Amino acid sequence: MPVPTRRQPTLRRLVPLATAGALLALPVLTGCTDNAPAANDGPSADPRALTVSASDTACTISGVGAPSGKLTFSVTNSGSKINEFYLLASDGLRIVGEIENIGPGITRDLVLTAPAGDYFTACKPGMVGDGIRAPFAVAESGQGAEASGNDGELVAVANTNYASYVRDQTDQLLSKTEEFVAAYKAGDDAKAKALYPVARVHWERIEPVAESFGDLDPMTDAREADLESGQKWTGWHRIEKDLWPTRAKGYKALSTSARATYADDLLKNTQTLYDRTRTITFTTDQIANGARGLLDEVATTKVTGEEEYWSRTDLYDFQANVDGARVAYEGLRPILQQRDAALDTQLDTRFTTLQGLLDQQKSGDGFKLYDDVSKSDVKALSDAVNALAEPLSKLTAAVS
Repeated sequence: MPVPTRRQPTLRRLVPLATAGALLALPVLTGCTDNAPAANDGPSADPRALTVSASDTACTISGVGAPSGKLTFSVTNSGSKINEFYLLASDGLRIVGEIENIGPGITRDLVLTAPAGDYFTACKPGMVGDGIRAPFAVAESGQGAEASGNDGELVAVANTNYASYVRDQTDQLLSKTEEFVAAYKAGDDAKAKALYPVARVHWERIEPVAESFGDLDPMTDAREADLESGQKWTGWHRIEKDLWPTRAKGYKALSTSARATYADDLLKNTQTLYDRTRTITFTTDQIANGARGLLDEVATTKVTGEEEYWSRTDLYDFQANVDGARVAYEGLRPILQQRDAALDTQLDTRFTTLQGLLDQQKSGDGFKLYDDVSKSDVKALSDAVNALAEPLSKLTAAVS
């Protein structure tokens, strides 16, 4: 059975996630129109509210800059391909915020808080290639990067707690990866198979954080269908195929020395992720955008069964993404309850509904293989994810 075609991994998710970031520099996409402000757009009543027209060949923004503070990029896909929009830091590496899976004719908002500084905007038509970038300047305005007033302390607590959560998850990821690597190198496939989904849970819970380090993500978590021409395949899914080669017709198992090479590389990259998250900090918009990003991950790779193509352990990842999104949301709940109690109630209800459906797929201490999930249950899970994604997309604007 052929591996399903997937989107390229370049410029994947950009924001940290929840309670339960830097990308590769991207050259301008060859042949695409420069990203420039729309010539006919007049000044906006709110200089922090910008419009983006993302076509198949251009990324047209209503301004080349904005005052610091809470920014809203209203991105309309005016082309025929699915598109994505990013705000990158001045080094062109770190993803500050992103919105992906914008279908033709669809408008979606990216809401984030940006301090004064130099940035880049980027559109990615077709969700492949390097993207269309242009400089974007944020000027000092005196507006704080976080909420002030009665909920200022709540904001500080949410940001601090989420950073602690990320450090805890990377602690556990490193420990479990060490165990997994040792078993795999020793040829203890039964133990390695048992550890594989358990270790990956800790990656999946903080996936937007991990993916924001763009140099690590392709090396650690790329699927075979994600690979670009000439890219070497390494990481979790390369080892996954070696442990579960049943669907790979004519597959030749890796040698002992090759196993050691791939295993050591995975552990080295996991250690790097651990090191980079020791002093990482977050803002409320990053946490909220990360929660939304996790639900996007569920919708695009977990519900479809594409994430764990070889092992069929997708439901472990599904649960971990939901865990991470819920942790992010719950960390922000004290702020949300003050600002939008109705949205808080809606989110709580829909998280509970989705978790109930996931609980029905449990088997012992883990989950069923994805091949054993009925089509009707897959549809129910997909519907629940979509029902949650809609109000979750409003969280950033509510708490930022």
